[in-house]
Amino acid sequence: MTLTIHNVTKRYGDHLAVDHLSLSIPEKDMFGFLGANGAGKTTTFRMILGLIDATSGSIEWNGEPIDYSTSPFIGYLPEERGLYPKLKVKDQLVYLARLRGMSKQDSLREIGHWLDRFKVPENADKKVEELSKGNQQKIQFIASVLHKPKLLILDEPFSGLDPVNVEQLKEAVIDIKNSGSTIVFSSHRMEHVEELCQNLCIMHRGKPVVHGGLKEIKRDFGKKNVSVHADFDLSHLKEIKGVLKWKPTAEGAVLQVDDEKTSESVLNELIGKGFIRKFELEEPSLNDIFIEKVGASYE
Repeated sequence: MTLTIHNVTKRYGDHLAVDHLSLSIPEKDMFGFLGANGAGKTTTFRMILGLIDATSGSIEWNGEPIDYSTSPFIGYLPEERGLYPKLKVKDQLVYLARLRGMSKQDSLREIGHWLDRFKVPENADKKVEELSKGNQQKIQFIASVLHKPKLLILDEPFSGLDPVNVEQLKEAVIDIKNSGSTIVFSSHRMEHVEELCQNLCIMHRGKPVVHGGLKEIKRDFGKKNVSVHADFDLSHLKEIKGVLKWKPTAEGAVLQVDDEKTSESVLNELIGKGFIRKFELEEPSLNDIFIEKVGASYE
């Protein structure tokens, strides 16, 4: 069941929120959206879900438009969390599951499974407003996956979570993907997209500036990083032809080089100068690519 976004544009008056976006997200894929606030990610998600209409273009899932008939097969975790603060967790989750077509018995079984998995079974009879922010987010996540959706859209699922909860949620997302679901998510954290996604799109002012497979994007970028740990001054390395950037670190320096051949020149320059603890040629990070394409760091 492929999700196809074809030439989609969304205007709000004179403001162009999404500008001729075309993507194809294959079944069982984990697809990442990156972009600064206002890049058009959430607007795109809302158009996929049918919550807002595109100004032009089309969005189809398995060759059909997304509407109320497809809603039992789709899960959505919005960036602006939307739980009812006065309702008990179990009552709220049962209600939301019933809206997705689940029986009460099935929903209670799934609720028990997820609360146990996230190590919060004691929260079933608590009101949402009594929970910590992290535990509220777990409940919101459970609400989006209870009905075992075939398409799961997660808008900033890891924001505001401590590292332990981030790991719990990541493991859950991977398991859902491995069970056959297609997952589309945005994240402020580049390393999460690098870790989880085979394919991604970097958006800037409503347009896709980078789109494709993570490995191909890194390979096509061309530039590499060289990490050096040494006990002597490395500032002279910035003068080597082909060294594009030089940044000191606590243990040495990280250099951006234009190709692998330049890294050989760097190594030759280091030999005989002192003790080298580490010399490593690394793939560019997503953050490197983002800065190059968008002109600023994401954070």
